[in-house]
Amino acid sequence: MPHPALLVGLFVGGIVLLIAFAVLARFFGLWLRAALSGAKVTFTNLIGMTLRNVSPKIIVDSRIMAVKAGLPLSVNDLETHYLARGNVLNVVRALIAASKAGIELEFPQAAAIDLAGRDVLDAVKTSVNPRVIDAPDPGRGKDTVSAVAMDGIQLKAKARVTVRANLERLVGGATEETIIARVGEGIVTTIGSSETYKSVLENPDSISKRVLDRGLDSGTAFEILSIDIADVDVGENIGAQLQARQAESDKLVAQARAEARRATAVAREQEMKALVQEMRARVVEAEAEVPKAMAEAFRAGNLGILDYYKFKNIQADTSMRDSIAGVGEGEEKREEEKREEDKR
Repeated sequence: MPHPALLVGLFVGGIVLLIAFAVLARFFGLWLRAALSGAKVTFTNLIGMTLRNVSPKIIVDSRIMAVKAGLPLSVNDLETHYLARGNVLNVVRALIAASKAGIELEFPQAAAIDLAGRDVLDAVKTSVNPRVIDAPDPGRGKDTVSAVAMDGIQLKAKARVTVRANLERLVGGATEETIIARVGEGIVTTIGSSETYKSVLENPDSISKRVLDRGLDSGTAFEILSIDIADVDVGENIGAQLQARQAESDKLVAQARAEARRATAVAREQEMKALVQEMRARVVEAEAEVPKAMAEAFRAGNLGILDYYKFKNIQADTSMRDSIAGVGEGEEKREEEKREEDKR
């Protein structure tokens, strides 16, 4: 009968052998690939990666690519970047591309660019092969930048900006949208400061020169190599339109002021008519006192019968002369004409 301690030892040894066989079966292929490629990765590293929730396959593949490209990247560097939620394979590919292109790029800088949310491999490609950016961006619904020269003529321009990535300013640097906005601002400023639209059409390169001299790539993740004006078209006569609108506004203001003066004049005329009627009423009132005064003069003996008849004769002569001259008809005609004019 075997001793119980021996049985326990055999059981524990069997479990250890099973664990060792499982580990060997799982990681042997990765270890062998790394060993044959000269990128040494121990079983301890592989087990530790699994316990730290790191993908051993990604780390081994990245390590093999780095060693084959002659890059001194350690397993610890790759694991650290993986745990920081970085794209390890993309960073290694970017380092290899930069090394082959003769661009100085270290792993910490590439890792920082990747963790900042930028595509470091695309940045290296752009640094090697410059990119052409359309200003404005057609994808945002605008094909040209519109500006008005000093003579009031609108011009519509389209520019193409050749840029390459500046790896040193990629972290924290402005993006393509800033480049497009600055180029558009420069086009508007250049056209707006031109005395006539003809000078811009004759020398469209004046736009690109002035815009390029403004240092538009300052604080951006790119370096501007050239700005080329792809197209310049003549738009509308904005100056004439504004002058026409201003003239129409002035006309409306003048009409409003004239209407106000007319209303004031009509009101004044009505006031004067009322005043005339008031004065006539006073005259009629005064005339009504004449018979009373004459009667009082008769009673007092200050007026005789002959004087009264002379007064009546004078009144009759005056009425006859007025009727012959047509004074009353003229006044009535003038009043009727004024009423017709007021109605109009």
